[in-house]
Amino acid sequence: MRTGEPYFAQTGAGAPAGQTGADLPPWGETRIVGKPLPRVDGYERASGTAVYVRDMALPGMLHGAIVRCPHANARVKNVDVSKAEKMPGVRAVITGQTPAAKIPWYSGDKGPTSWLFDAHCRHEGEEVAAVAADTPEQAQDAARAVSVEYEVLPFVVDHEKALEAGAPAVQEGGNRFGEPSVYQRGDVAAGFAAADAVIENTYHTPTVFHTAMEVHGSVVQWDGDRLTVWDTTQGVFNRRIELAQIFKMPLSSIRVVSLYMGGGFGSKLEVGKYTVIAALFARMTNRPVKIFLSREETFLCAGNRPANRIWLKAGVKKDGTLTALEARFSGPAGAYPSWDALSSYQISDLYLCPNVRTEEQNVFINAGKARPMRAPGFPACSWALEQTMDQLAAKLAMDPVELRLKNIPTVSQIEKNIPYTTTGLRQCIAEGAKTFGWSEARRGSRGDGHVRRGTGMAAGMWGWAGEPSAIVIVKLLADGSVNLNMGASDIGTGTKTVMAMVVSEELGVPLEKIAIEHADTATTQYAPDSGGSQITLVCAPAVRAAAAAVKAELLSLAAAELSQPAAALRLRDGAVEQTADGKRVPIADLKSLGERQLLIGVGRRAPHPAGKTALPFVAQFAEVEVNTRTGAVKVLRMVAAHDSGRAMSPLTYKNQVIGGFAQGLGLAISEQRVMDRQTGKVVNANWHDYKIPTALDVPTSHTCLPIDLHDTECNTTGAKGLGEPATIPSAAAIANAVCNAIGVRFFDGPITPARVLETLARKGA
Repeated sequence: MRTGEPYFAQTGAGAPAGQTGADLPPWGETRIVGKPLPRVDGYERASGTAVYVRDMALPGMLHGAIVRCPHANARVKNVDVSKAEKMPGVRAVITGQTPAAKIPWYSGDKGPTSWLFDAHCRHEGEEVAAVAADTPEQAQDAARAVSVEYEVLPFVVDHEKALEAGAPAVQEGGNRFGEPSVYQRGDVAAGFAAADAVIENTYHTPTVFHTAMEVHGSVVQWDGDRLTVWDTTQGVFNRRIELAQIFKMPLSSIRVVSLYMGGGFGSKLEVGKYTVIAALFARMTNRPVKIFLSREETFLCAGNRPANRIWLKAGVKKDGTLTALEARFSGPAGAYPSWDALSSYQISDLYLCPNVRTEEQNVFINAGKARPMRAPGFPACSWALEQTMDQLAAKLAMDPVELRLKNIPTVSQIEKNIPYTTTGLRQCIAEGAKTFGWSEARRGSRGDGHVRRGTGMAAGMWGWAGEPSAIVIVKLLADGSVNLNMGASDIGTGTKTVMAMVVSEELGVPLEKIAIEHADTATTQYAPDSGGSQITLVCAPAVRAAAAAVKAELLSLAAAELSQPAAALRLRDGAVEQTADGKRVPIADLKSLGERQLLIGVGRRAPHPAGKTALPFVAQFAEVEVNTRTGAVKVLRMVAAHDSGRAMSPLTYKNQVIGGFAQGLGLAISEQRVMDRQTGKVVNANWHDYKIPTALDVPTSHTCLPIDLHDTECNTTGAKGLGEPATIPSAAAIANAVCNAIGVRFFDGPITPARVLETLARKGA
C-alpha cells in the first residue's frame, strides 16, 4: 500500500443530516457492551437456516457458467458457440462479439485497457464467453462445448523476471505498474554511518489466496429498468455505485442486497465480472440469473495477496536505538491494474527512527490480479521488519522484547509527528510478554532431541483509521422494541451483534427485542465497505448517536409524564427507572409513547479527531515445535495482545484474533500459489493441493489480551480496528520462533517441511 493511501477508494456519502453524538460522554462501566454475549444471528448461521446468496432460488431462475482461457497469455482468434446453443436447456450465450457485452473493464490514460470479454487474455482463467441454461449442469456442459481458437503468446509469471530486459510485455506500456512510490525522511546514509550494527537481507513472501468459505457469486433480476442484485459482497453501496457506472443507470434504479456473507478478506471489495454477466443474461432472457464461481475458479480470478520481495537494511546503536531503515519492495499486481498491495508503512512508522527511505514497485505478470487481503501488504512487511529486529537484537546480545521497547513512538512519524489518540504498543509488548511467560520460555527453548522448541514474537500496527462516513437509523416502537437500520455488511465478524449491543447499552432494551435491517441499498442507510478494520469504529459511533437521540426524546416524554426531571431518569432493562428510588415504568406502559407510536433517531459518524490519529497496535507471541527429522513445524500456543481500543464483544474479539492468527499461520508455514513456469498455469488451484491451516494446525492454547487504554478521543465508543492487526505480525512471530528453535533463519516463506529439511542440510545441521 502506497504511503498515505486509503485501504480502498473512498466513494462514500458526504456529511448527512443527523446526530453525530460528538458531545456524548465516554462510556464508563458498561452493562452490555464488553460482555461475552452470543451472536444475535448465531442460531441462523449454525443451524443452516440463514439464507446466503448461494441458497437463493427464484421462480424461473437460470444458471450461468463462464468459459475461461486455459492459457497464461493468448489472443482469441475465434469463438464457435453453435454446438453450445443447440444443447438442452441453453437459453443464451454471450461472447466478446455480443453487442451488449462491449463493456470496458479496466481503464488507463488512453482509455479502456481491457473489456468484459477481451480478445487478449492475459492470464489463465480470464473470461472468454458465457452460457445461461435451465440448470447449473446444463450451463457447465454447454460452456465446455464452446470451441475457442487461441494464438498462444509468450508469458511471464515471476515478477522479478518480468523486470528483466527481454521479458514478455504483459501490458503495452511494459511490466511496471506505475512509477516506484518513494517515502523518505532524514538521511539514511548518515544514519547507517552512525550505527554500531547493521543488518541487510532480502526476504520473500509467497502469493496466497483468499479462499473464503463462501465462493463468489450473484443472483440478478431485472424488473423493467430496475436492477436487483443479491451479491456476495463486503459492501452493497459501493457495489451499487460500480454497477451504476457500468450500466449508466441512476443509483435509484439499482438495489444491491447482501444479508449473509461467508467471508471475503478483501476479495469481495469490488464488483465481479460474474455479476455483470449475470445481469446481461437476465436482461436478455427476462429471467433471474444466478452465477456462482467454482472453488477452482476463485483461485484463478477472484484475487490474491501478492508475493513480496523485500530488501531491508537496518542500523542500530549499541544501546538499541534505531538509526536508519531502508527498504525496497516489489511484487506482482497480476495482469491488470489492481489494488497496490505493497506496504512499507510499518517500516516508516512502527518504531522510532529518524532516517527512513522506502521504495515500492508493483509489476505486471500473466496471472490473476492482486486484491486487498486482510491488511494488504502489512503481513509481508512484518515478515521482513520483525525478523530484522530479532537479528539486530542478536547482534547486540539484547532480548528482542527489550530492543522493541527501546524504540516505541508516541506520534505518527509518517504523518509529520501527529500524536496518536492512544498508543498501546509498549503495553502490548510488555504485558503480552508477561502473559506469555517470555523470559522463562526463552530459557527453555530448543532442547537436545530431534524435536526442538522455540519462542518468537513480533509487533505490528494497522495504518488506516477508516472512512468517517456512515448513517444509521434507530426506531423505538410503542411496545418498547427497537429496529436498527444500517447499511454495513456482516461478513461473518459479528457486526450485527456489536451494533445491537450498542443500541442495548444506550436504550436499556434487551438484545432479543432489537430487530436488525442491514446491507440493502433499498431499505438501509449508507455505510462503507466492510474492510480495513473500519466497520466497528465507523458505524458503532453512528449507531450510538442514533440511539442517544431516541434516548433523549424518550426521557423527555417520560419526564413530562412522570413529573420528574429527565436528569433523574435512566433506561434500564426495558423500563424507565427513577435513579433516586428505583421506581420503574416499562417503556411500553408510557402513554405518551403509545400516542406517538414511534421515536426515530438518525445518527452519523463524526469526523476523525482533528490533529490526532487513531490507529491500533499489536504484539503476538508464539511457541513452536520443529521436528528436525520430518521438517514439520507445529505452533503449540500463542498470545496476542492488542491495543484495539474497547473490546466491544469479547467473543467476537477472540474469534477475530484466532482467525487472524490462523491466516498468518498459513502464510508462515503452508500457503503459496505454485505456477508452472513452462505453461503459466496455477498447479494448486484447489483445496487439496493448496494447503490452508485446519483445526489440527491451529494451536489449542491461545490467549487474547485486550489492551484497553480507554481511548476517549478516537470516537464515542472508544473502539479501534482489530481484524487487520490480528493477522499482521502472526507469520513473523512464527518465523522468529522457528529460528529460536533450530538456529536457522528463513528469509523466504512459507516454512514448509521440505524447506526446513533442505535448509538444515545446507547448514550441515
